[in-house]
Amino acid sequence: MPRYARAERDALADLFLALGPDAPTINEGWATRDLAAHLVLRERRPDAAGGIMLPPLRGYAERVRLRLAAQPYPDLIDQVRNPPFWSPVSNRVTDELANMMEFFIHHEDVRRAGSGWQPRDLPVGLQAALWKRASPMARLTLRRFPADLYVQAPGHGELSVGRGGEPLRVVGAPAELVLFLSGRQRVARVQLDGPPEAIRRLRTASLGM
Repeated sequence: MPRYARAERDALADLFLALGPDAPTINEGWATRDLAAHLVLRERRPDAAGGIMLPPLRGYAERVRLRLAAQPYPDLIDQVRNPPFWSPVSNRVTDELANMMEFFIHHEDVRRAGSGWQPRDLPVGLQAALWKRASPMARLTLRRFPADLYVQAPGHGELSVGRGGEPLRVVGAPAELVLFLSGRQRVARVQLDGPPEAIRRLRTASLGM
């Protein structure tokens, strides 16, 4: 089975080292050191990782993340590259399921914060795997959007979602749809067809988990 999670992890670790700790990311307020510390927390600190999703735990999670970010940068990136075997999200059983999309998205968070970037020419298998994740993401994040939405990935599939109303079409490669649906609309290369006001609302909507 292809190990896309491993490939994206290694590529991101290489990019972290190439750019250094203070390079921008598209995550507001975070430089590369901050994003790397987030990834280490997620894999190595289950006591704090719940704060990524649960508001009552966010203060504690942020304190842990800042302590992780304060360590020497090469050590931090080594921890990104080499997750512990016991990690609930990064062991041999869970790695591809839990990390393929996580590391793809964060790899692009760093790539697309720079100038002159272009979408990568991704393997067909990775695009197909991303479409499998994009479909449930779309159903979850867009289910209450006030339009009759059609999400299309040419060559992979399409779905309809939304609360109904004027038709609005979102078309792109699976990788671009994953970025769009995870709240990264401003850097996702998708085509939106529909009423201008509906397009504006979708481009500025708070998407993602």
